[in-house]
Amino acid sequence: MSLLLGIDEGTSAVKAVLYDLDLRPVAEARREKPLTHPRPGWVEQDPEVILTAVVEAVGELLERAEDEIVACGLDHQGESILAWDAESGLPLTPVVTWQDKRSQEMIDRLVARGGDSEVIERSGMPLDPYFSAGKLAWLLEHDDAVGAAHDAGTLRLGTVDSFLCARLGAGFATDPSTVSRTQLGAPDWDPRLLEIFGVPVEALPEVADTAGDLGTLSDPSWPVELPLRARCVDQQAALAGAGCVEPGLAKATYGTGVFVLAHAGNERPAPSGGLLPTVAWRVDGRVEWAIDGGVFTAGAVLEWLTRDLGLAGDAAALAAAAEEVGESAGVRVLPALAGIGAPWWKPDVRAVIAGLTSGTRPGHIGYAALEGIAWRVADVLGAMRESVEIEALRVDGGLTRSPTLLALQADAAGVAVQRGSIDATAAGAAALAAVGAGVWDSTAEIGIRVPAGASVEPERDQAWRERAYGEWDEFVRAAAEL
Repeated sequence: MSLLLGIDEGTSAVKAVLYDLDLRPVAEARREKPLTHPRPGWVEQDPEVILTAVVEAVGELLERAEDEIVACGLDHQGESILAWDAESGLPLTPVVTWQDKRSQEMIDRLVARGGDSEVIERSGMPLDPYFSAGKLAWLLEHDDAVGAAHDAGTLRLGTVDSFLCARLGAGFATDPSTVSRTQLGAPDWDPRLLEIFGVPVEALPEVADTAGDLGTLSDPSWPVELPLRARCVDQQAALAGAGCVEPGLAKATYGTGVFVLAHAGNERPAPSGGLLPTVAWRVDGRVEWAIDGGVFTAGAVLEWLTRDLGLAGDAAALAAAAEEVGESAGVRVLPALAGIGAPWWKPDVRAVIAGLTSGTRPGHIGYAALEGIAWRVADVLGAMRESVEIEALRVDGGLTRSPTLLALQADAAGVAVQRGSIDATAAGAAALAAVGAGVWDSTAEIGIRVPAGASVEPERDQAWRERAYGEWDEFVRAAAEL
């Protein structure tokens, strides 16, 4: 039996999954990787820990695999960046993750000198520390090791995929879906945006197709080399893994945050409502586009409520407590530990818990957190409907194990919520690799092979939805000072 391998380098963990050629999972391995917060607003990871997590997770599967792996796909955590030395391959900086806010000073300076309108016009994105461009500019200005490597001509700047591929033998390269998340161009580097942010093109990776012959990945501890046939951002991988390969199909991935993407066809979209044009993938030189809207805090708020505030043993226990009480008892939660993304883009907004009384219990706060996540996704879908018609929402990710969340989401969004694979991201990386290896004919075949999943229908009517959303919107605007 031939096998496909999907490697998902997510924010909190690396997951590697083996699939058969019908995309049925055969085996999986997972390695956690911690986030650190050295200063308020800073969020980092150790690049060597990430590399080790990938090597170990893949190595565990290779020890168990008895059949040939014909294609491997790698996805990664999008906007997170780092710098390293080309000669030694060693990191010069931590990974500065997508949640990190240190580049706000660069953005404020750009606005002050009047460069913001050109960036927004050329990139189609608002100025926000979420994107890679400001983070790279910050490293170039503030990190002495980065400056020294630049002067020596050995500087490498990139997202996590390009670092992993450089260290594992596939070369210094990335793909158009990743470029489109940097605010430095799409589908290729934009010389003018590079100039505005002061990022040297010679330090950036080559841009290759998302799927195709992308080289091989290898490590001394692995028994075989892996044919790398796909490389992309995690959310685009999840779009493929949910089978959303035709215009109008939308998915939401519930992880550290929630990221909603809708396939938009072959032409670059110009979405309104604070949504972003993004490359879905490029295969055989042909670009397909998507519309993106991000909710930056989802699973992270449940982790915080349990790990740091001690409301339950873990996030799953808090979700179970929420299901048991079945209501918020008047509590409201704005999940905004990393600012608030689409459609408002306010990086300085803080998370809020309101409506507490002496009768409030952990389950009520957990329920309110799930409600807040569902309503934030509804915020994004409301803006998305201005550009595309959405008849159903395909969902994946760990939080979708909660039946309470799925019911809340269906009612808040007013559409059927279809739960597919929990691991749609790894599945999407493997599916794109199957296309890149010629095992499947095209991305259209992904849609045929990936089922929509079980459906949860809305139970509330439109009148309830309009009233409840009005109350939510009033709370958000007061809490976030919009």
